[in-house]
Amino acid sequence: MKKFLKIFGILAGIGLLVLIVMFALLPWMDRWGATDDEIAASFAGDELVPSPRIVYTRAITIHAPPEDIYPWIVQLGADKGGMYSYTWIEALLQCSQVNADRIHDEWQGLNVGDKVLMCKNNMPPGYEVAVIEPNRTIVMGHHTDGVWSDVWQFILAPQSDGSTRFILRSRDAKEGWMWDVIRPGEFIMVRGMMLGIKERAEESIGR
Repeated sequence: MKKFLKIFGILAGIGLLVLIVMFALLPWMDRWGATDDEIAASFAGDELVPSPRIVYTRAITIHAPPEDIYPWIVQLGADKGGMYSYTWIEALLQCSQVNADRIHDEWQGLNVGDKVLMCKNNMPPGYEVAVIEPNRTIVMGHHTDGVWSDVWQFILAPQSDGSTRFILRSRDAKEGWMWDVIRPGEFIMVRGMMLGIKERAEESIGR
């Protein structure tokens, strides 16, 4: 019994240390890859959640023009192209899906008001598309009676060298400790998605 308690105590201590380190890294996670100018910039969708409790702006350079990146974002969704992230983690969360490795024409008709599913069973509830600016911006989120509680803002900013800055911002007004607890895990999945989009877009044009 003493041996078991000792092992349990060691594991609990390790788990607590991991949590402390993860939360200490949140400021870095919330601005992963983004420049000061990108963090300070205003983007479409900011106005939907004017007083967020949590904001992050993450960014990555993709060596492809916006028109070769945008279609991959359009077909996001568990019932379409997947989320381009870590399928083994999704499977552990009972949210299995398959990530597309090509552009599907049948999934390119995204419109404002459409749902983007995180899981095929719609749990958690899917995002609703709020703003579309072809080859530049897609904003999606959750709302009740027209009041938005959170948004995801996918921004494509073309650069003079032919590359694109892919900026992903989230503004979240939801209250509750649960939303703080999941933030490190959410960062891991979102980073995986951004890298997955980058890889597919660059491979599609032979970069």
